[in-house]
Amino acid sequence: MDDESDIGLLERWGSGDLSAGDKLFTRHFAGVHRFFKNKVDADHLEDLVQQTFMACVEGRERFRQDSKFKTFLFGVAHNILRDHYRKRRKRTEPFDLDRETAADLAAGPSTLFGKRREERLLLEALRRIPITSQVVLELYYWEEMSASQTASVLGIPEGTVRGRVRRAKQLLREEIGKLAKSPEELRTTLGGLDRWAAALRERLQNAEA
Repeated sequence: MDDESDIGLLERWGSGDLSAGDKLFTRHFAGVHRFFKNKVDADHLEDLVQQTFMACVEGRERFRQDSKFKTFLFGVAHNILRDHYRKRRKRTEPFDLDRETAADLAAGPSTLFGKRREERLLLEALRRIPITSQVVLELYYWEEMSASQTASVLGIPEGTVRGRVRRAKQLLREEIGKLAKSPEELRTTLGGLDRWAAALRERLQNAEA
């Protein structure tokens, strides 16, 4: 097993060692792919993943090595996502990720959906809450990041992250309530939210392997 650190690989990649770049890409591809998958259409997915890794090596001097490379990587991915939405936006009003949703800004999600109705319901509900809330929940559920790590990704105080997680969960439950076709479907989805989220993470992980 290759146990070289992410930092070591990044430094070697920046010095021209393409094999180190390949290793770093392979190690973190699944997480970055998962980050974009339910927020952009399939035509842009792979390009945004590639842009993220290239931006990491090109901007490596901004990486504070007292933090994890993963938080730096997802911070870059978050910025790439913002830029992508700005370029695709046709309206002239100010752009606000705290209000706009992936359903508003993307033509459609990438093709993978959960096998169970509850999983599909969760994916669609995530796309209907503000992008900021969607990102916070996906980092929490799928990347298993702490509040501190999420704060580093988003560039906000840790206390703000905790408040956003609570608010995002409330918004997600409201959207699931709107989308559920029956009281039973609503009950099983909300009652097993952590379970469905974990199942989706595993399904996404397997699809990207």
